[in-house]
Amino acid sequence: MSQSPASAHPATQNGALSRRQITAWRNAMFVIFALCGLALASWVARLPATRDALGASTLEMGVLIFGLSLGSIMGLLISSHLIARFGAKGIMTWCFTIAPVGLATAGIAASFGPSFVVIFIGLAVFGAAFSICDVAMNVSGAANERALGRAIMPIYHAFFSFGTIAGAALGALAEALHVPVFAHMAAIALLIVVAAQLSLRFLQSEHFVAEGDEAVADDDHSKSWRGRLSIWRDPRTLLIGVIVLGMAFAEGSANDWLTLAMVDGHDVSRTGGAIMFGVFVTAMTVGRLCGVFLLDRFGRVPVLRGSAVLAIIGLLIVIFGPNAEIAVVGIVLWGLGSALGFPVGMSAAADDPKTAAARVSAVATIGYCAFLVGPPLIGVLGEEFGILRALLVVLVLVVAAGLASGAAREPKKVVSPVA
Repeated sequence: MSQSPASAHPATQNGALSRRQITAWRNAMFVIFALCGLALASWVARLPATRDALGASTLEMGVLIFGLSLGSIMGLLISSHLIARFGAKGIMTWCFTIAPVGLATAGIAASFGPSFVVIFIGLAVFGAAFSICDVAMNVSGAANERALGRAIMPIYHAFFSFGTIAGAALGALAEALHVPVFAHMAAIALLIVVAAQLSLRFLQSEHFVAEGDEAVADDDHSKSWRGRLSIWRDPRTLLIGVIVLGMAFAEGSANDWLTLAMVDGHDVSRTGGAIMFGVFVTAMTVGRLCGVFLLDRFGRVPVLRGSAVLAIIGLLIVIFGPNAEIAVVGIVLWGLGSALGFPVGMSAAADDPKTAAARVSAVATIGYCAFLVGPPLIGVLGEEFGILRALLVVLVLVVAAGLASGAAREPKKVVSPVA
């Protein structure tokens, strides 16, 4: 016999949450997003040391990194079912235990042995737990956004960026001090476990009942695997997926190829290329922090369309600009335009609490395709036409994201802001 909504999700029994509870929930989510960014960047920062320890070729490192991607996709495919069964908070509790174990395992295997196979397994475990946590924290964050009655998701993702900056800085420091990879990863894993457990206790169920609302009965989307998978047949799911795919591709292509594009295409130094990437990351972070005010004032659809226009103009300037000085302007516009697509897409996917986990999982899976397919696709095209011209494929997907922006329109019923 299936449980009633109230019995299945105890948070619904207490009615509306207090302002203090909602604020504590929000602050805890800031920490959780930052910890995920810290974990990912910490590993990426030690890739050169891992490569040297293994004596691996570029192709072998590509296979190793694929372990992280493989785990991520596997995690995404089961995430909605796990969240429906155990709730977003329960799933994050487990993920913030399992993911650090995978990270520490990869770090230990990079220092002792070293063992290619064990690193691959550790990264696959880390990737699976990381991607499941990604869906769960976006579901919980969207629920908190509904409780607040205002846009907050872009700031959550800005905190993810803060975490990546911290992870990169700590990684650089660890390299400078010649800290072994295993010691670095073990310290980061321990920090993540402790900080996550301290924060998770402030989270509320994504099935909370706002003041004046009735508990929502579970439907077929949440009661069965087949029902949750049926969300893939919903045109709105696919259109939101196009938004996230296009903007994730814009973000991911800059992460992977902007430095090389500036060095090879605009003849800047390697240091200059790194600085250009820093400009992009800074612009994207600023866009996420400031984007909430634009979303509150103008709504999702105009902001997403404006973001697509900025990214398109920025890409055109970078691709066809006559020199590096002009290209910097394009990089800033590209970063600002890429900032809001992914977090706003997650908010839109979670609009309906009954289907939030299933739709967020589906949209995230589509978005992750950008990170899996994007780098090799641009690499193949770049080998034939040059990296700058290869970025035209990013332009096409950003145009598609702009055209699909209407799918992210807010629902008519909006929870009133907390007094």
